[in-house]
Amino acid sequence: MIALLDYGSGNLRSVHKALLKAGADVRIARNPAEMKDCRAVVLPGVGAFDDCMHAMEKQELLGGVRDFIKTGRPFLGICVGYQALFERSEEFNSSAGGLGIFAGKVVRFDGSPALKVPQIGWNQLEIQRPDCPLFEGIPGGSHVYFVHSFFPRPENPGIVSTTTDYGGSFASSVWHENVFGTQFHPEKSQKVGLRLLANFVALTRK
Repeated sequence: MIALLDYGSGNLRSVHKALLKAGADVRIARNPAEMKDCRAVVLPGVGAFDDCMHAMEKQELLGGVRDFIKTGRPFLGICVGYQALFERSEEFNSSAGGLGIFAGKVVRFDGSPALKVPQIGWNQLEIQRPDCPLFEGIPGGSHVYFVHSFFPRPENPGIVSTTTDYGGSFASSVWHENVFGTQFHPEKSQKVGLRLLANFVALTRK
């Protein structure tokens, strides 16, 4: 069973459908008790960083996520759910702290006139860590779907599993031990995204 966290503003329905298609049993979880006995947790996300963090705090999910990650079971953050793994965000002069699982902050794309912000659409992955289990069977150069104006800048480059070029290279996914994060949306990335989610589901069965 995979817990899909519902904090009121996540991209819940499409992630739910994609996880089911990838072979997962899914439970919608709105509090720590509902994720406690699950084999993995997915934190989806659309919208603003502060909204995500405040909603999770209200539902006591911040402590629940930290406690779950300490168990060593797989955790996946998607888009804003990925950004939430870091310490803080520059979005709208954010005052909310992140989960602090990884050191670093979330920053905005540079405001170059030639660069359309937000990035909306397909872009390529350059795989930096071929050993990352999420990308088994996914070749470098594969296209995935992005919708974002901000992205994390990890202090430890060793956790970066893929990069993507959009006005410069940024960390489009990370991996450390049992924690994974993707700035792109696997649930909107067709065959590549479904393969990634199937790889995540496979981790719950080992």
